[in-house]
Amino acid sequence: VQLVESGGGLVQPGGSLRLSCAASGLTFSSYDMRWYRQAPGKERELVAGINSAGSRLNYGDSVKGRFTISRDNAENTVFLKMNSLKPEDTAVYYCYAESNFYGKHYWGQGTQVTVSS
Repeated sequence: VQLVESGGGLVQPGGSLRLSCAASGLTFSSYDMRWYRQAPGKERELVAGINSAGSRLNYGDSVKGRFTISRDNAENTVFLKMNSLKPEDTAVYYCYAESNFYGKHYWGQGTQVTVSS
């Protein structure tokens, strides 16, 4: 199983980025997907989640109204559109897949997002 994140980088405050997480080796449509992030010296925190069907979304309080999670089950990919980025959004962003049906979960390797002028 592989979860490969992409789309991170350096962006100015107020800017936007779209992260992608391409999954392989699993039945993607059976997995709930989440984005987490971890800033230096801080605990990993939930950013956003989406259920396997894409019908239920949830967001961390700090990103509500600015970030949008979505998925394409035909392409085995989950996305995170990030708008109005702030310096405090700087972190490594991780993709996470979980299936209660299969009793499995997987992490991606992470992608760095840096918000700075």
